[in-house]
Amino acid sequence: MIRALTFLIFAIPALAGAEEVAVPPESGALVLAIENAQAGDILRLSANALYEGAIEISVSLTIIGNGATVDGQGTGSVIMVTAEDVTLRGLTVIGSGSGGDGLDAGITLSKTAHGAVVEGNRVLLNLIGIDVHGAKDSLVAYNYIEGRQDRRMNDRGNGIYIWNAPGTRVIGNDIRYGRDGVFVNTSRNNEFIGNRFRDLRFAIHYMYANNSVVSGNISEGNHLGYAIMFSDQVRIEGNLSLNDRDHGIMMNYTNKGEILNNTIRNGGEKCVFIYNSHRNSFQGNSFEGCQIGIHFTAGSERNSFSGNAFIGNRTQVKYVGSTWVEWSEDGHGNYWSDHTAYDLNNDGIADTAYRPNDIMDQVLWSQPAAKSLLGSPAVQLIRWSQSAFPALLPGGVIDSAPLMQPNTPQIPIWEEFE
Repeated sequence: MIRALTFLIFAIPALAGAEEVAVPPESGALVLAIENAQAGDILRLSANALYEGAIEISVSLTIIGNGATVDGQGTGSVIMVTAEDVTLRGLTVIGSGSGGDGLDAGITLSKTAHGAVVEGNRVLLNLIGIDVHGAKDSLVAYNYIEGRQDRRMNDRGNGIYIWNAPGTRVIGNDIRYGRDGVFVNTSRNNEFIGNRFRDLRFAIHYMYANNSVVSGNISEGNHLGYAIMFSDQVRIEGNLSLNDRDHGIMMNYTNKGEILNNTIRNGGEKCVFIYNSHRNSFQGNSFEGCQIGIHFTAGSERNSFSGNAFIGNRTQVKYVGSTWVEWSEDGHGNYWSDHTAYDLNNDGIADTAYRPNDIMDQVLWSQPAAKSLLGSPAVQLIRWSQSAFPALLPGGVIDSAPLMQPNTPQIPIWEEFE
């Protein structure tokens, strides 16, 4: 059988001594072709055919799938890459195991698989879709990844899991179901650009991942959009969170980040939740239609806010504090849809400051039972008194230069790919 397969696999000379090898859809043919391959070879699979996995790639080569399926048959990772500079393109990858300490995946890039390219594949119903496990400077681009639905969400695997893989770029992937779209743990200098995430727990989940970029992504209908935790100097720019049920952006122990020109719309609970995060800059964002626009707590200090738009949130800001926190910079504040402002000199800046919370808000947050008193004349009198005499206010957020018109960030548009 092996001799027959050897004759079935025919080689076409390629550049620089490498070969292009057509691999037939016969039992064992793909494994044999990989074992016989030399660095730089191209293995071309038959269009839409079925090949047996699991396979291990220990030589620098390229596999062109032409829509062929590699089935791992329920054991381990379907494709394990251990060599540098391997390219996987145009494959359908199914049938990973369900164990391996939770690391069975459709495609695993091991810690020696630096510079891998995983592009234009369909990775379906595996425990983890693509596991970049220490493979530095890899590219994961334009793949369709669909996770499992046969377990509770927290017991499923992630679409893309990145561990200690500096320089990895994740671009233009479409990820649905499973647990988190992208989970990053202990990495740095990564880029996550132009991906779409649907029906997940978190779209992007960051842990200990510094100096990275999250840009131009779409999170739609997830529990939480962008969870940035224990990470410094992260740029979150131009992303969309649409109909995410808990938070659009959550920042937990995250410092010195830039949150720029994002749109969070129709979130369930909070557009943004900031917990013990410091020295972050929020500029040019639009926070629309949430129960709470921004909730910040646990000593989050020295964060700056300017050029943002707070539109139609039931509570624009939730902050409990005894000191004033200024939310404008260099005479440029934010837009507030509930601010009854006027602009006599027509400079685009309201002539009166905006204070999103009063003492009754703080009472209601600490004593929810007091909501029954909201319509009482006493509460209305207290609120009128504080609006007429700001000195009575207990502290909190103040925007001394609120804008008359909202900022409208450019929203990323998803284009379907084949």
